[in-house]
Amino acid sequence: MVDTSQIKEHMDVISSDKKVVGKVDHLDGVHAIKLTKRSSPDGQHHHFIPVDWIDYVDQHVHLSKSGVEVTAHWKHGRS
Repeated sequence: MVDTSQIKEHMDVISSDKKVVGKVDHLDGVHAIKLTKRSSPDGQHHHFIPVDWIDYVDQHVHLSKSGVEVTAHWKHGRS
């Protein structure tokens, strides 16, 4: 299990194939990372990535999923 206390606002979230898929807005509870609207492809929605997808955290949040997998399966919302 990843130590989510290391996740900070505006950290880059990077897919397993080294693509930046967004920036952290904040942790949404204990199960998801909420990405900033600005990092959304349309700039209008927050996207949510499950904490289970995190491989490790250093100065960035590194995911175990490829960019295509992330964008195909992330959740989105307007809030």
